[in-house]
Amino acid sequence: MATTVSEQITDAVTQTNVKVVAEAPAMAMGTIYQSMAHSIGILFQNSVSAQQQQNTLAQAAANQGVMQIYSVDTGAAGAATEKVSQGGIADNLSSLLAVMKSFQS
Repeated sequence: MATTVSEQITDAVTQTNVKVVAEAPAMAMGTIYQSMAHSIGILFQNSVSAQQQQNTLAQAAANQGVMQIYSVDTGAAGAATEKVSQGGIADNLSSLLAVMKSFQS
């Protein structure tokens, strides 16, 4: 037994199929744009996190340097500074004086 379908029903189904097929590219592009925006947001979050970690490391390194400077004994620092500034000139002069005195006698 053959059943006939009304032309109005066939037309409605056809129009719905055409509408879905016509909207598919726009929906796909919308999904791509949303995915790209989400990915860029994650990228910025990661870059901010990396900057914060670098700042923390820089502060820790500066803190360690200051702690090392403050831990040096002041007397040792003074002696080291004097040796660096004179470059051993006093030792050289006293050795030269001893050699000159040995030639005189």
